This record gives sequence, C-alpha cells and structure tokens, in this order.
Amino acid sequence: MMQFDVDIQSEYKELFLKVRKYLLAIEGVEERKTPRITSYYLGGSGLCHVRTTADGVDIGFLKGAQFRDEFGCLKGNSKKMRVLAITGFDKTIFNYYLQQAILINQ
Repeated sequence: MMQFDVDIQSEYKELFLKVRKYLLAIEGVEERKTPRITSYYLGGSGLCHVRTTADGVDIGFLKGAQFRDEFGCLKGNSKKMRVLAITGFDKTIFNYYLQQAILINQ
C-alpha cells in the first residue's frame, strides 16, 4: 500500500488534502508518490514531502536546514531537512516556510 493511500484514510486526511491542494496549485509543482512518502517537486528539485502522523501532518522541507525559522516551528537536526508538524492549516506560517523552499530551489 502506498503512503498516499494511508494518508487519505487517516483521521487527518482533510488536513493532508488541504496541504496537497495548496502545493499543487503552485505553477510547476509536481507530486510523486512512492510506497513510503508523497513528495512535491518544483523544476525537478525537491520542495517537501507530506505525510499524516498519529498527531497531525508532517511537512518535511528537504532543504529546511537553510531556512530562517522566525516562527520557531521547525523540528529536526539533520544536515538538510526540517519538519513542520501541524494539526491545523495556518496559511501564513505554511507560506513563510514554503516560499523559502521555493527560493532555495531556484
């Protein structure tokens, strides 16, 4: 079973689908589904992946370690990725991080 199928059966499916719709509305963004994760690319470069968890939805920004984190919402300490864990959709916060992902990928 694909992770996407798990995500759309989750109790957080509406939040997952809202994030997905927002990402796919950006011109040039492509979705790639693999058994383990659903990822989003712009110009062939990875922006983020999205998946449901027991507590909400995780948005893993693939180059998030380079972001400014004025809201203090990013988690993780890997060399590249940072995760935005959400339980609701705050367009201002999501857009703040997403715009940085887009800029870094250009």
